[in-house]
Amino acid sequence: MPRHTDIKVVYVLGVSEQSVRTLGLSNIKTVTKAYVSLTKPRIMLFLIFTAYCAMFIAQRGVPNLQTMIVGLGGLALSAGGAAAINMWYDRDIDRIMQRTAKRPIPMGIVTPWHALVLGIGLGILSVVMLALWCNWLCATFSLMGYLYYAVVYTMWLKRKTPQNIVIGGGAGAFPPLVGWSAVTGHQGFAAWIMFAVIFLWTPAHFWSLALYKNDDYVRAGIPMMPIVCGSKTTKRQMVIYTFLLLLSSWLLVGSLRAQVLYIIMATAAGLLFLRSTLILMNNKEDQMTLAKRTFLVSLMYLPAVFAAAVVCALI
Repeated sequence: MPRHTDIKVVYVLGVSEQSVRTLGLSNIKTVTKAYVSLTKPRIMLFLIFTAYCAMFIAQRGVPNLQTMIVGLGGLALSAGGAAAINMWYDRDIDRIMQRTAKRPIPMGIVTPWHALVLGIGLGILSVVMLALWCNWLCATFSLMGYLYYAVVYTMWLKRKTPQNIVIGGGAGAFPPLVGWSAVTGHQGFAAWIMFAVIFLWTPAHFWSLALYKNDDYVRAGIPMMPIVCGSKTTKRQMVIYTFLLLLSSWLLVGSLRAQVLYIIMATAAGLLFLRSTLILMNNKEDQMTLAKRTFLVSLMYLPAVFAAAVVCALI
């Protein structure tokens, strides 16, 4: 049984006594972990990485340490706040989907209104931090990314159209714009190309997930492309978007020093991703395994291309 003081602590944090007894939450560490998970830390790190790469390319060297700390810290607050809003709004469907059923709100560990307050608070703190210690352009792009994900994608697109991922892909593409403006105070062509790369990468990435998690989305009533248009159309569009992704990645070459090396590395990564989507499209059997494989390849693609761009900008 949890101690009386433990119960008082978790009440303050928005956790019920029943949750304490049911889940064995006997200390602040477990509760803190639940709150951290509201910010989707793995996705946050992914977004920070793309902004970090943009900073190096913008600087063509190592950016100022304070700028990196403030810029990436402000972005982390924005991304975490938007994720918390997403979990607050989607709590009804998160309970239905196997992939999300163990999130803090469906599990009863965190109350919905606490997630909402956390999300709004982190968003405001991000804007203040970036505006005061970085620049207003950086703060503006961070806020745009926050609103795009929390409002445009989560509250509008996700449950209304099979193009939710295509249009909503812009939400995850803002970090390079944040990173670039943090370093330079303005935007550049390369920053928008990095935006386009992430935007075009998103459909094949998320549709591969949707293909092997299709039952989850059916139960939740989310109009993902495989449900509305079928797997054949979805896989065909994945190939198209991946091909456009490969072409867009080449446009970064003008902002880099080692241009030939970058073309080789970006092409190799792009062809590997394209090959995976082609195999998925042409093989009607074992869709589950091939969709999972394509999803994993997509996870490796973006870090590989962005890391290659950084290396080729520095050498």
